[in-house]
Amino acid sequence: MNKIEEYKQQKDGLDILQDVPRYASAGWEKIPDDDQERLKWAGVFFRRQTPGRFMMRLRIPNGFMSAMQLRTIGEISSEFGKGFADITTRQQMQLRWFTINDVPEIWERLRAVDLISLQTGMDNIRGVIGCPVAGLTPNELFDASPAVREFTQMFIRNKAYTNLPRKFNVTITACKEACTHAEAQDIALTPATKEIGGQEVKGFNVAVGGKMGSGGYRIATLLNLSVTEKEAPAICSHIVLIFRDHGARELRTKARLAFLIENWGMEKFRKELERRVDRPLASAGIDQRTPKHTDHIGVFRQKQAGLNYVGLAVPVGRMTSEQMLEVAALAEN
Repeated sequence: MNKIEEYKQQKDGLDILQDVPRYASAGWEKIPDDDQERLKWAGVFFRRQTPGRFMMRLRIPNGFMSAMQLRTIGEISSEFGKGFADITTRQQMQLRWFTINDVPEIWERLRAVDLISLQTGMDNIRGVIGCPVAGLTPNELFDASPAVREFTQMFIRNKAYTNLPRKFNVTITACKEACTHAEAQDIALTPATKEIGGQEVKGFNVAVGGKMGSGGYRIATLLNLSVTEKEAPAICSHIVLIFRDHGARELRTKARLAFLIENWGMEKFRKELERRVDRPLASAGIDQRTPKHTDHIGVFRQKQAGLNYVGLAVPVGRMTSEQMLEVAALAEN
């Protein structure tokens, strides 16, 4: 058994939350190695390169954030950090350079604007990504962001999902312009239509087993499965729990969903999913993605008449506190 699996057997990662006030009072030197790892379940990362200075990753489903939330992040970064924060490839935000003593107050200020850092590291479902202009772009089959939020609420603070073999990446999108890199996700829900009972139903096709690291890039494999928007969160949950129950745990470099898919084959995986759902599953629908890819950077017409959205480029994802405050003000105005 590897070291991380031993830590998880000894204590659930979420149980670290009760220890944070004690460490905030005693100081970072009092945090043992096992709890340094468990802190990642709370979204707090000990940085060996900068002892005593931590990083915190915030959970932002679909990448949607209000002006008030961005302003709060800017203020926290200025008061407790070095005056900047980072946007991640999973549409999250990372605060840097604060001390463990600052964590309780930072959490309190985040809570006040409905932000959390839970389960953003280690063997958890990471930030669920979606089209950044869902609900705005005319080039979507429908707004899929409610499914992102519903799925996220299923696993946050839920210990049924906190002991996965490794991290787990999910995208749920109905954008037709392939903006979320579905091929690299453990679960990728992409826009599709399916004829059911003589009517065209909008929903998703499902692909599984994509990854970037852990032995090389692997493209997510189509599961020959379509789901409706209403079914999507539960189907994602069942797939995650199959991985929890059957994924390899011996070597962390061989513990992603992709390896379970390769060991089982798609037919066995789909049968297990159907067994858990306890009903026949629909075959794949017609892919509604276009050959065109976009990153939504620029000025574009919205589906709402007379309105436009603006996509800004953020070099290497880093924003200063001043920039965050300015963008928040622009959004409000």
